[in-house]
Amino acid sequence: MKEIPAKLVAELRARTGAGMMDCKKALEEAGGDIEKAVDLLRKKGAAKADKRAGREASQGLIAAYVHHNGKVGVLVELNCETDFVANTEEFKQLAKDLTHQIASTAPIAVRREDIPADVIAKEQEIYRAQVAEQKKPDHVKEKIVEGQLNSFYEERALLEQKFVRDGSKTIGDMVKEVAAKTGENVRVRRFVRFQLGGA
Repeated sequence: MKEIPAKLVAELRARTGAGMMDCKKALEEAGGDIEKAVDLLRKKGAAKADKRAGREASQGLIAAYVHHNGKVGVLVELNCETDFVANTEEFKQLAKDLTHQIASTAPIAVRREDIPADVIAKEQEIYRAQVAEQKKPDHVKEKIVEGQLNSFYEERALLEQKFVRDGSKTIGDMVKEVAAKTGENVRVRRFVRFQLGGA
């Protein structure tokens, strides 16, 4: 195998935040192709992040945002394992991005599992009423309802939403990326969104 230039290793490290040896191994595995190496590191980082998910995340920060018109405000609690990570730029930027996301998209829960059962039941009832008159078999109608419910989750569960400034990734992907870069369990614990005159 050809020798991987140190300059290429440094470039990959700058792009991904991974360690020198991890970058070198990824480049060797990818045959010197930096784009393939980035993908390899992201996959490995996501796998490591999944392993860390069970660890206690009791540090972090509360981020706040008030829209310039003063009519929408957000507080979000973002957790990690150490105060060192809580003070990194990546972590702070994620918290800031989360507040802007919540202000602009108004999710109702962090995860789909957190959405109240009565809200889900009401949505299912609406979707079933919409397909009731269609001349399709019942199993097809249920698939349509299931698809509509998944779309609802993608709109209303924060971690499943597409990032407003980069639709190629979800908020959940962004949290995993920061977890992979920092080497710690990172999670969105809770948020609250205020809107002037809102309920």
